Amino acid sequence: MNKYAAVTGANKGIGRATSITLAKNGWQVALLGRNMTGLKNVENEIGSTALAVECEVSDRASVANAFSIIKEKFSRLDLLFNNAGVVIPGSLLEDVDTDDWKRVFDINVGGVFFCTQEAFLLMREQQPQGGRIINNGSLSAHAPRPNSAPYTASKHAITGLTRSTSLDGRKYNIACGQIDIGNADTGMASMQRVGAPQANGDILAEPVIDAQIIADSVLHMASLPLDANVQFITVMATKMPYIGRG
Repeated sequence: MNKYAAVTGANKGIGRATSITLAKNGWQVALLGRNMTGLKNVENEIGSTALAVECEVSDRASVANAFSIIKEKFSRLDLLFNNAGVVIPGSLLEDVDTDDWKRVFDINVGGVFFCTQEAFLLMREQQPQGGRIINNGSLSAHAPRPNSAPYTASKHAITGLTRSTSLDGRKYNIACGQIDIGNADTGMASMQRVGAPQANGDILAEPVIDAQIIADSVLHMASLPLDANVQFITVMATKMPYIGRG
């Protein structure tokens, strides 16, 4: 039986690597994101098993439209990888701009929630019923970096949403897990390569890992039967200063 996935933020970084990895392993993949040029590039790289779909995850109507296209083209959805997210430059907590706070939460939390809602609507009605949702968390869901209140708070919110989704999805045979990532080598990790602020005030260049390692971990989670679930998994650069952070 064909397997159908949707990946948000699929045009670059972890989303791109995961989309390509899923496609290479027998999945048909809907590539969701704002940058259609980037999505089309990934679609062309994958071939006929990929479908580029424009989607602004923070906009409820845009998400609903994207998932209606998925339903029309795929007829079902077996996997949603809520990957899209944004990080803003570090700022003293007392200086965080209100618009920046709202933007982080609109995308990092609202986007995950809206996509999860649409996935539920598909997965509960399809036959066989059910599917899997994987949320991209962060080590910041456990321990913050300095001056990162909006991002850290948003990722703590994702952990709560993962737990609620896992619980509320049981009656529909929907599994939900979370992958907490530390220093994947993407554009968002550029600060870590150059020098990231530490809790003691030092600036330290941190090790990173290839995004393919994350993609392979998502593939493993996605490949499990629905009666098994990786609830939380942490994948990080071994020598990054996370254990003992603070």
